[in-house]
Amino acid sequence: MPDRLWDTSAPAKVILLGEHAVVYGQPAISVAVDLRMRCRIRPDRSSSLNGTPLTPQNYSYVSACIDKRRSGPMAVTTESDFPSGSGLGSSAAVTVALLAALAKCQGGWREDEIARQAFEVESEIQGRASPIDTSTCAHGRGIMIKKRPGEKLLWEISRDTRHWCVHDLDVPEMKLVIGFTGRSAPTGPLVAKVKRYVDRTRFASDIIQEIGQVTEEGARRLAMNDLESLGRLMTRDHKLLAILGVSSVGLDKLVSAALPYSYGAKLTGAGGGGSMIALTDRPDMVVEAIKNKGGQPFIASTGVPGVKEE
Repeated sequence: MPDRLWDTSAPAKVILLGEHAVVYGQPAISVAVDLRMRCRIRPDRSSSLNGTPLTPQNYSYVSACIDKRRSGPMAVTTESDFPSGSGLGSSAAVTVALLAALAKCQGGWREDEIARQAFEVESEIQGRASPIDTSTCAHGRGIMIKKRPGEKLLWEISRDTRHWCVHDLDVPEMKLVIGFTGRSAPTGPLVAKVKRYVDRTRFASDIIQEIGQVTEEGARRLAMNDLESLGRLMTRDHKLLAILGVSSVGLDKLVSAALPYSYGAKLTGAGGGGSMIALTDRPDMVVEAIKNKGGQPFIASTGVPGVKEE
């Protein structure tokens, strides 16, 4: 069986509205974009990632996926269109793509099964996570996470006392410019930082609730294809996230540079570094503005599929 290969890919994701608040049961909106993580696996004598042997201390997501599927040793090769630690869901994309490849070599897979298993892996590694990244990478296109089931429900996921309902979301064709600060920031410590703030103060809890309200309004504006209003809500969300302490000097600099040429701009993902996004009809001007401030820009489009065989 050593010559058997299984290839899959999963998209990057950007959170339009609701990151961090989604961990506390508030709604969030996320979209897949046309940057992909590709994964190839083959059985081998021992497990490795891109030629480096896997140990319990390195590549925790890859090791956890192999353990979860009980697949036996695998040589894993990955190739990505976007940087690790950039706030675009690299850990979720590699987890989703790898789980799908492992399931494929064992007979087949379902989108909801991969989304659930990928969320379990992220929760084990990060300590406290929401299923938004993994569900977006699995489903593609757009999703909205809410507390209660509604129309276009895809699946429900529970962990400890928390419960999420993942819905398909119609997203208009949009151009987003992603600006990577060049500084990677792991998700786990930032999620823990917000939790300490929320546990200590009512003020932080109120900010979480307000982010939820902004997200609900954003869903209404998306349905109306009102990108100007959606952009304003994105900028408002960035300010609220900055109050929670998850922005950074680099992110604020890129957001400010993009705003004159955009409907709105905000950090995306955990923050602390990583990337920001700008919703714009002048992507070339935003790209130049981000470059001038030392950021690494990507132009991305919405409306792409989730995990798939290659």
